[in-house]
Amino acid sequence: MTLDRLQGPLFDSKVKTGEVRAPERWLGYLIGPAGALLLNAVLGTYLNVYYTDVLGLTGVWGGAFLVVFPIASKVIDAITNLIMGSIIDHTHSPQGKARPWLLISAPLLTFTGLLLFLVPQASEDVQVVWIMLSYNLFYSFAYTIYNMSHNLMVPLSTRDTTARGKLSVFNQVATIMVSGIICALLFPMVISPWWGVDKARWITVMSVLSILALPMTLLEYYFTKERITAESEAHPDTEGSEVSFARRLKVLLTDKYMLLIYGYFFITTLSTGLKNLSSIYYCNFVLGSYNDGVTMTMLSVIGGLPMGIGLFAVWPLAKRFGKRNVTVAGMVIMAIGSAVCFLAPRNMVIVLIGQFVKNMGSLPGAYVFMALFADVLDHIEWKVRFRCDGLAMSLYNTIAVSLVGISTGIFNGLLSASDYVKPYYDAAGALVAAQPESVQNVIVLCYVGLDIIACLAAAAMIFFLNVEKDIGKKQAEIKARAQK
Repeated sequence: MTLDRLQGPLFDSKVKTGEVRAPERWLGYLIGPAGALLLNAVLGTYLNVYYTDVLGLTGVWGGAFLVVFPIASKVIDAITNLIMGSIIDHTHSPQGKARPWLLISAPLLTFTGLLLFLVPQASEDVQVVWIMLSYNLFYSFAYTIYNMSHNLMVPLSTRDTTARGKLSVFNQVATIMVSGIICALLFPMVISPWWGVDKARWITVMSVLSILALPMTLLEYYFTKERITAESEAHPDTEGSEVSFARRLKVLLTDKYMLLIYGYFFITTLSTGLKNLSSIYYCNFVLGSYNDGVTMTMLSVIGGLPMGIGLFAVWPLAKRFGKRNVTVAGMVIMAIGSAVCFLAPRNMVIVLIGQFVKNMGSLPGAYVFMALFADVLDHIEWKVRFRCDGLAMSLYNTIAVSLVGISTGIFNGLLSASDYVKPYYDAAGALVAAQPESVQNVIVLCYVGLDIIACLAAAAMIFFLNVEKDIGKKQAEIKARAQK
């Protein structure tokens, strides 16, 4: 696909240097992405609560709707991810092959984000249709376009592994610190107690977040640059967009390093999906009381404190000991932290200690994973003489979106099967929100129990990912080929 019209001062990147500098790191990889990532983070935590507690959809289709609908929707999302990956691999424009799609996604994120919450006061059938359409317009269309292009910015930014590693850290700060601080601190402490189960207030808050995503995504577009794409476009005699989908797919699915990346991501994404979905339920019904404004805030502050420390510590550790080694060690520490929480899931002090340990272990995977992924993409280019960025990222995102649907379906199915009770206001106007022990046990299992096994399995996989040992030599060979 050729997007030749995207040229001139209006569309040109504000980054003009050959090397990565501070404005690119801060505006293109930290502040810019924070808008869309914040919207997605809030949706990941609260959209299911909106469906269960505000709209009261737990019993629709005998409890089957919130089980089947997320899984079926993610099948569509997985297909659109594959299509989008192929589109990116075949995109040619003066702005690169992924960046133009950041520009296109900006207004789409705002429009579809609004639709998610503007569910009309109508019959159950009308609401179900609206929810299915709005959900897929956001996740299978708008966010797929954004997420695919956003995630490729680090791998396509530069071949300088040190600069790329720093960009990976900044990129994850946008995900973990910016969205995490607001989603995990401001919302449970201020927003959740205020909006309760009031639909109008939910719409107000989510409208602000949806609108905010537009200018910030544009900021990301203008302060990123695809140096590797420009390098490839300067040597059109090398293999590239003419390579078939089937050949690219075979290359990715037969490379041992890429399979390990995907396996690691599969395990951690499934576990994280169940944990994230259950977190607010865990704070509301197991560790604290409904929207008390304290429990989730404490869990986020104490448990999330290591993420701020890690901003300064993780990359020096990765440079000294290797990205793979610190990630393996981190996953083992995460398993230990989860085990501590599982021993006494209703004891605030023990849970806070366990969460602190767990998040200490999550630092390497959170901050350097994209740098490892970029190393694998360079390794594949060295091996087969063409890049597979778009398809590699589409498979990566396909795993992510599929498991989000699967984990949502599993979690909602467990809630329904264990007799989840929708919060309600009694005759005196008091909010009644309590769950039977069966529901509480399901929530505990999803929040901390499954993480123990998942972290140990992920550590075993990443142990064999030794792509770093000769990546510098391979990158030098790639550059030498391009200069011939």
